[in-house]
Amino acid sequence: MIKVKTLINLLKKNKSDFYSGVPDSVLKEFSSSLKNNKKHIIATNEGSAVSIGIGQYLSTKKVPIIYMQNSGLSNALNPLISIAHKEVYSIPLILIIGWRGSPRIKDEPQHNVKGKITEQLLKLLNIRYTILRNNSDLKKFDKQIKIAKNKKQIVACLIEQATLEKRKSIPKKKDLYSLDKEIFFKTLLENLQNKTKIISSTGYNSRELMYLRKKLRNYKNKDFYMVGGMGHTTSVALGYSLSSKNKTVCIDGDGSLLMHLGSIKTAGTFAKKNFKYILLNNNTHDSVGGQTTYSKNIDFRYMSKSFGFKEFHSITDKKNLKQNIKKFLLSKNLCFLEVKVGNSKIKNLPRPTNLIKIKNQFIKND
Repeated sequence: MIKVKTLINLLKKNKSDFYSGVPDSVLKEFSSSLKNNKKHIIATNEGSAVSIGIGQYLSTKKVPIIYMQNSGLSNALNPLISIAHKEVYSIPLILIIGWRGSPRIKDEPQHNVKGKITEQLLKLLNIRYTILRNNSDLKKFDKQIKIAKNKKQIVACLIEQATLEKRKSIPKKKDLYSLDKEIFFKTLLENLQNKTKIISSTGYNSRELMYLRKKLRNYKNKDFYMVGGMGHTTSVALGYSLSSKNKTVCIDGDGSLLMHLGSIKTAGTFAKKNFKYILLNNNTHDSVGGQTTYSKNIDFRYMSKSFGFKEFHSITDKKNLKQNIKKFLLSKNLCFLEVKVGNSKIKNLPRPTNLIKIKNQFIKND
């Protein structure tokens, strides 16, 4: 195992002290240690993180550190290839990548797919990389960091699950809002009309929804769980709703919404009245370490109206919860509902499996 402090000290020794990235469960020990670092920016998506790093280099000539999950490499490809690549502007970057789906470790289907091609992708991009598994690997990584500095190239390290030593205590983030998410989900499920379809975002939202369906034996509707593709829930729900007569409820999280914010404007422009959008806002990247998002001070009422939604609804507590959910679901207009909820309280949430079966049931129930 590798201590986070040892890794950070190595980066400091090489005069790299600026960090930007997107929280990841594999790297949560790393990113949480940067909480009070004034040279650390949590980006809304990985391409943005890379671009912030590029700007930092142009200003300081110091090599920035960009961290992400390997699934986020897809978001990062555009600026990595079209700006930072050694055959374009040759901007040096240090990528720290959480390697979900590593061939050595059993993982979920979506992570296995990306895990198998992660090394191939780095090789295709001509990015030198080191797999960090123990302290001896840090010497190899140190050499590559020096290559990044001297030859103005991108380098990377891949970190598998359980590689970084757990910190003795990561302060648990207090809930910003008091409404229990389980209570909201339970009330929502009890009041859905037949044939209403739910498309829910990756992370705890889909896992909690699936768990409560089973717990409540509520199977009158079918859901599509976004096990990956963070930030794309709105677009999938929009695409489905445009050619379906069913009421389509999109359940999104604040981190997911902010990752590809333009999607909600597309929905506000093209969605029909059968499209219903629910934002579960807890101001937190809940499933990957509890890091803060930037949703706390956003006026979603103003934003949704300016993006084309005809109605805005808000739920902040249990008071009149059933009535407020019904009012939202029964509205004949294009609606945006913000629900201010606490973080998930259910331990050991199951993960969606047999994804082909889930897809087929969702389609069959149309």
